[in-house]
Amino acid sequence: MPLDERKQKVLQAVVDEYVATADPVSSRSIVGHCGLDVSPATLRNEMAELEEMGYLEQPHTSSGRVPSDAGYRIYVDQLMPVTALSRQEKTRLSADLIAQCNELETLLRQAAELLASSTGYTSVAITPHLHSSVLDQVRMLMIEPGKVLVIVVVTAGIVRDRLTRMPLEIDAETLNKLAKAIEIGLAGQRIDEITLLSLEKATERVKVPESLLNQVLYEAYVSIKQADNLEVFLSGVPNLLTHPEFRDSLRAKTVVDALTQNGLIAGYMREDALNKSDDGEFMIRIGQEISLHGMEECSFVSTVYKMGDELMGNIGVIGPRRMSYSNVVSRITFISRMVNSSLEDR
Repeated sequence: MPLDERKQKVLQAVVDEYVATADPVSSRSIVGHCGLDVSPATLRNEMAELEEMGYLEQPHTSSGRVPSDAGYRIYVDQLMPVTALSRQEKTRLSADLIAQCNELETLLRQAAELLASSTGYTSVAITPHLHSSVLDQVRMLMIEPGKVLVIVVVTAGIVRDRLTRMPLEIDAETLNKLAKAIEIGLAGQRIDEITLLSLEKATERVKVPESLLNQVLYEAYVSIKQADNLEVFLSGVPNLLTHPEFRDSLRAKTVVDALTQNGLIAGYMREDALNKSDDGEFMIRIGQEISLHGMEECSFVSTVYKMGDELMGNIGVIGPRRMSYSNVVSRITFISRMVNSSLEDR
């Protein structure tokens, strides 16, 4: 049932007041803040009707009311004003992000840190899913005898490095020849199409004893394949614990466990982005809409970053359902645009 204008204003006032105070909202607390020239009694009746409709809840008999998941959904879809960032904040965020954009991983880590610090919630950024990316460069640097750093550069300048053990008999000059041969032979090939046989063929003209060559090629192969792994940058987890919703230690532990469980958030964000049905710049999932155990008291605002028209990866903010959605949306939208712009300039 559509809400009339008065109920919309009352619901918006309740959400805004609850977000600001974290206390159940009474009719008296929003008199003069809802844009209606009505008495507390009239507001009380409107709030009771909104409760009957499922948009408000009353935690305790004697307390005020709080928004339900359905109430928050109406708010973010129809009533939420998006706060414009000031020129000063845009300048600050841009400077902090641009200063860290030499590599994609560094860019995403900084983006997550900026979102966490500017919103007061937890943020997450994940690297692209690289099955369709191609190999660009390979380097093998000897750190000390028997210890080699393998550096792999793939699409969009994404850099992966891996410290490996190599035979002591292999010297730096031979490693350099092998890395160049691999790069010349395989640059431009898709990561998921590269095999160990591909590396053997690319390096067949480099004179190395077979027993040593096989060990080196295996470590190079593993490093190239691991460049396809998702990397997750999580920032601001302690921020959640400052909000009243998570003062209960068991509830806080449940949320933190969900956030830090390997691959859980990254998998959810990618699936959610792929199933996205609208063309908006961001998605909001509220409470029970988040199909992850332990996240029932949270809301999740996420967006994607792109290179051209190709979806690369995801950025998100996680907070209580009583999240300042407007502030989060303005910041995640701006920061994702900055990430897009940085990728386009590569």
